[in-house]
Amino acid sequence: MKDVSIPEINIRGNKLEGLNNGGLSPSKRSILAFFAGGNHGPIRPILFKHWKRKDQDIQVYEYLPKGLSYTDLMRKSKYCLCPSGYEVASPRVVEALYNGCVPVLISKDYVPPFSDVLDWKTFSVTVPIEEIGELKKRLMGIPERQYKRMQKRVVQVKRHFELNSTPKRYDVFHMILHSIWLRRLNVRLW
Repeated sequence: MKDVSIPEINIRGNKLEGLNNGGLSPSKRSILAFFAGGNHGPIRPILFKHWKRKDQDIQVYEYLPKGLSYTDLMRKSKYCLCPSGYEVASPRVVEALYNGCVPVLISKDYVPPFSDVLDWKTFSVTVPIEEIGELKKRLMGIPERQYKRMQKRVVQVKRHFELNSTPKRYDVFHMILHSIWLRRLNVRLW
């Protein structure tokens, strides 16, 4: 039996409005991949070693330079890198979905939220830690048509990660309840 993997959602300023931003259409996203975040945990130092300030297509920052917007960069990116830090989960996965950016999961033993219902292979990319150095080659190798299908799927599934002050059908509240219910169905009592 698995635990229920719950998405981590970062609420800024105690407001739910404005979390679900959208982003540019796939053809207008000029950045191949983007990441900005602290250098902690075992995976991020590897990411920084290979990509920090090394390639304009894969923009990796520990700290965003003044004048750059985290949200704007996500909205302009085809893929958003989601490496684990000290924790396996990160709000970055949900932020990527909110901004129409295909998440690239870089982790060890990460079970994506609602994976019992959602087929993450259809709207995300999983990259093993050993292949971080081949990230650009891997992402560039995804045909444009496949990327557009994944991005379209991101737009479709993000409703399952929306947090509403009054829960709405199929939002994150209902998805969590559904996941717990599925676990309960599979529990055997002596």
